[in-house]
Amino acid sequence: MNKVFLIGNLTKDPELSNTNNGIPVCKFTLAVSRRFGNTETDFLPVIVWRGQAENCGKFLKKGSKAAVAGAVQTRSYDANDGSKRYITEIVADEVQFLSTKGEGEIPPAPVSGASSARIGSEVVEDDLPF
Repeated sequence: MNKVFLIGNLTKDPELSNTNNGIPVCKFTLAVSRRFGNTETDFLPVIVWRGQAENCGKFLKKGSKAAVAGAVQTRSYDANDGSKRYITEIVADEVQFLSTKGEGEIPPAPVSGASSARIGSEVVEDDLPF
């Protein structure tokens, strides 16, 4: 099974472009703190395709907090000097925008099953679905 879930902040504005066939693709780097101690951070390249790529390019910016679900992929290419280079990146199936409106002009996402509970704000017990 190849599935990864990450939450982190964008290190710079995302790069939105199109392939030669016109398919939108968005690339960004996610800074993710390690679980224990939070003293180390990993900087992971993320690639997103099609409609989700367009949304990422439109709504994310440097510093935005995002959750990414996808798979780890490694690819290789031949560099100009003749050496083989390898790239490991996260190919996102889903991207959730977690920044609040004041932190990046992105509306907060509702918690699943709750109509008024929001990520990044106080949750009232009556708003919880259980």
